[in-house]
Amino acid sequence: MILSSCGLICDECEYYNKTCTGCHNVKGSTFWAVEMMPSRVCPLYDCAVNTRSYTDCGDCRELPCSTFREMKDPDSTEEQHHLSLGQRVSRLRSPR
Repeated sequence: MILSSCGLICDECEYYNKTCTGCHNVKGSTFWAVEMMPSRVCPLYDCAVNTRSYTDCGDCRELPCSTFREMKDPDSTEEQHHLSLGQRVSRLRSPR
């Protein structure tokens, strides 16, 4: 299983190995971040890896922070978003 810095499972994503090779491989400059973020880097990757020198958000004692909770896939419902948050936090907190 390839895990992103925010706990998504990269190899289960429809974009993996098409428009994205995983946030760690592209240093947070995922296809959507390049298109949508002023810095062209995912804010979660930037915070965890670039700023705090963590492996991922799971190393942060503030998980889930406000940025983590507020970054929502625009195609998901609120219910799906909350379910995803719980799953991602669980993955990031589990021993790897």
